[in-house]
Amino acid sequence: MRLFLLTVLFSLSLLAVHAQTNLPPLDKSPMDVSYYPVNYPLLKVQGKSTEPLVARVIYSRPQKNGRVIFGELIGYGSVWRLGANEATEIEFYKDVKINNTKIKKGRYTLYCIPYPDKWTLILNKETDIWGSFGYDTKKDLLRVTLPVQKQPAVTEEFVMAFEKASGGAALVIAWDDLKLSLPISF
Repeated sequence: MRLFLLTVLFSLSLLAVHAQTNLPPLDKSPMDVSYYPVNYPLLKVQGKSTEPLVARVIYSRPQKNGRVIFGELIGYGSVWRLGANEATEIEFYKDVKINNTKIKKGRYTLYCIPYPDKWTLILNKETDIWGSFGYDTKKDLLRVTLPVQKQPAVTEEFVMAFEKASGGAALVIAWDDLKLSLPISF
């Protein structure tokens, strides 16, 4: 009887451990975040931050994986969520200006419409959207046309990062052999 009870208890504990480790698989396009100032959370913890937090962008990083990206996977002239999975979100921690338009402190969604030589970048009021399926032009705050810069090297993983710039920062967007830069002043 004692052996039977030990066997039952052992079996139940194995089931409990198995149930706890049944996690969803890793996403092929993991989420990432970029800050301005660059590495702000780390600098803050280390007591080395010299500038206040201005912006954060949260996005998913699709991979090229040998595919033709622009013109095939992502069609020209169509709204794209600027990444994978959830639509990319940008948060400003203070009022900023983009293309001489004042953008109030807050959280927004970024979309774009890519073309071979330029992209229309869209700042939209709707947040917490998956993909661009719920995109609503009536909620656009701003549209900016940015020139496409061809790069000699291929960027395998989609990336968004802030760089310090005169009068503020630039949000750099790169994937495949393309790069764009969105000036933000503050």
